[in-house]
Amino acid sequence: MMLNFLLRTIAAAITIGVVSEIAHRSPRMGAVLLTLPVVSVIALLMTWLREQDLKTVSELSRETLILVPLGLPFFVPLAFAEKLGLNFWWAMASGLGLAVLTIGGWLVFGPSTS
Repeated sequence: MMLNFLLRTIAAAITIGVVSEIAHRSPRMGAVLLTLPVVSVIALLMTWLREQDLKTVSELSRETLILVPLGLPFFVPLAFAEKLGLNFWWAMASGLGLAVLTIGGWLVFGPSTS
């Protein structure tokens, strides 16, 4: 179990490192990699290998399908930081605040999973 966790952690770290390095050289290609559901594919695969339960994978997929669009407001302040006169940290904090509002609002007011 610990080895499985370690492998998932290493896979996530490598993914982040590769995307960061590519984004340094080409922001557009970095963005393309960010839009690919690489982490989702790895997470779903690891969930399947661990659980061998399609119901769990399906529920995870449905929740992700709903939450991904709700997380998109995070990028708005960062995308328009220069035009809004925000430095990186204010744009990041604003984006996190928007994500907390949208995702948190859905978690509080949306349908329950029980």
